Amino acid sequence: MSFTSVRSPVTRLNRSQLFVPCSSPHFFAKAAHGPADVISLDLEDAVAPDDKPAARANAIAALNGDVFGAKTVSVRINGLDTHYCYRDVVDVMEQGGERLDLMMIPKVGTAADVYAIDMLVTQIEAATGRKKKLGLEVIIETAMGLKNVDAIAAASPRLEALHFGAADFAASMGMRTTNIGGPNPDYGILLDPDDTGLRDFHWQDLWHYPMVRMIVAARANGLRPVDGPFGDYSDPDGYSAQGRRSAILGCEGKWAIHPSQVALANTLYTPPAADVKRAKRILKEMKASQKAGAGAVSLDGRLIDAASIKQANVIVNTAREIARQQKTKREIARQQKTAPRR
Repeated sequence: MSFTSVRSPVTRLNRSQLFVPCSSPHFFAKAAHGPADVISLDLEDAVAPDDKPAARANAIAALNGDVFGAKTVSVRINGLDTHYCYRDVVDVMEQGGERLDLMMIPKVGTAADVYAIDMLVTQIEAATGRKKKLGLEVIIETAMGLKNVDAIAAASPRLEALHFGAADFAASMGMRTTNIGGPNPDYGILLDPDDTGLRDFHWQDLWHYPMVRMIVAARANGLRPVDGPFGDYSDPDGYSAQGRRSAILGCEGKWAIHPSQVALANTLYTPPAADVKRAKRILKEMKASQKAGAGAVSLDGRLIDAASIKQANVIVNTAREIARQQKTKREIARQQKTAPRR
């Protein structure tokens, strides 16, 4: 490892992040009682301009109630290039109490964007005496944002997560696609002819480069990388294919823009039992080999060495953290259920 250490990420279960438009507060309770790890109260794209002040008031009212139980709650504010942004930050923080865990900044283009929100948040915390430090998460969804992703990822100690927004990124890049997170049939390669003259066409992943770029920046700065939306919520197989891809690359979770996608995300980003079992075997075998003075050992016909320990620890630690946080949430929910009503 480098002599320069990477800070440990904030431990927060983030397999599924369900977005709920704040212009539709009747969805809040349903989202809170569902299986999503994180609920994102959306003040931005899902809310029409004329509805934004009322949506902000809805979010503040919900944060002051007991709607969300033990859920992690984030609010997606409007972009820094709008006149809604400062009021989103100020009103939600000054009037929303201590319940909010995270604030999501959309369309971040430079580190200065994060700095600006951090400055507002820090001053409001000091002025109001807020006890719980608010975390920040940002969406990389423009060409400028991807170009500056390393500086963005290091812009604030409040940062917890980077998210990838495919739709706005595609628009920023001038990409000829209207898909939100899915494949495009024109993006592929034509193979050489086989013996019969047939030439297969293989679709490619047009989001691979920006996803990997974002994940590297996140991991290098101790942040959670999170995959963004998949627009066709009537296609669970497509959603799952995209989720498996980003999980393999290192993402900890994925957005759900419809409740039907939440359970899929929870499954996709929970290490399979077989993988956890094998990872535990690797750790057990390596421990035994180290006691015997060996640096590597064979398991099921495959070499495992010091790097294998790191890989196995990632899987085992993820499974343990999921189990721990789920146990904590169940206990909090039980306490809230049995607590006397005021």
